[in-house]
Amino acid sequence: MATASVSGSREKELWRRLGEVNDPELDEPITEMGFVEHVAVTDDGGVQVDFRLPTYWCSPTFAFLMLDGVRKALDQLSWSPAYRVKLHDHMFAEEVNRGIQAGKAFGEIFGELAGALDLAGLKETFAIKAFKRRQEAVLRGLRQHGLTDRDILAMDLPAYDVARFEPGEAAKQKPRYRAALLERFPDRQADDPVFVTWEGQGIPVGALGAHLAELRGVRVNMEFNGALCRGLKQTRYKELDVVDGELTLVDFIMNRVPARAAPTA
Repeated sequence: MATASVSGSREKELWRRLGEVNDPELDEPITEMGFVEHVAVTDDGGVQVDFRLPTYWCSPTFAFLMLDGVRKALDQLSWSPAYRVKLHDHMFAEEVNRGIQAGKAFGEIFGELAGALDLAGLKETFAIKAFKRRQEAVLRGLRQHGLTDRDILAMDLPAYDVARFEPGEAAKQKPRYRAALLERFPDRQADDPVFVTWEGQGIPVGALGAHLAELRGVRVNMEFNGALCRGLKQTRYKELDVVDGELTLVDFIMNRVPARAAPTA
């Protein structure tokens, strides 16, 4: 019984850590996106994670960033297990799997292919989008609670922390925006305004409507891409479920699916 209890608590911790890893473009946890297909904690405490993306040709940059995030999450597990992380059904699966297992950086894995990519710049672009999306959700939530624009924009961190929302997007994004704010501005004082631009500028009361309109554009784009990813993954693996064996999207492209498995009209 004690062994089962330990295994159960370790699996809960494992899922919690994996839930802290985001799709970098969508700012959604990889667990909610369905990219983590299978996890296991073995009898000796080892960890296995199987990972799949919506398409065979998903950006290798995104694949690396997510799996590097998984690697860092596993390194934080309380029992320091040996682990194996495996990306399936991707055009660079072998390269990424070998590189992640060896602890290599992106440039070491992809060599010349990575030469022209500004990975730091890409990460900053994703961080900006996440910051804006999270901020917009909280701002809308506060407006819906009846706070005036002046009250919202005067809010400091102590006031922000005691604000409460009903379950929903604002409640979900409230701690995530706080984390993004303090990561972006680690030296902020408790009485500094909570709602500022990515550049750290204050938002004039009369400009909040226009500011929200800009943030809405970011959110709509991210939500569309997220819905597209979920739809592609659902369609891809719903089709794979009707055939025996470990087929990949390449099998469909190359017409290697048995006739008996072809979808009916």
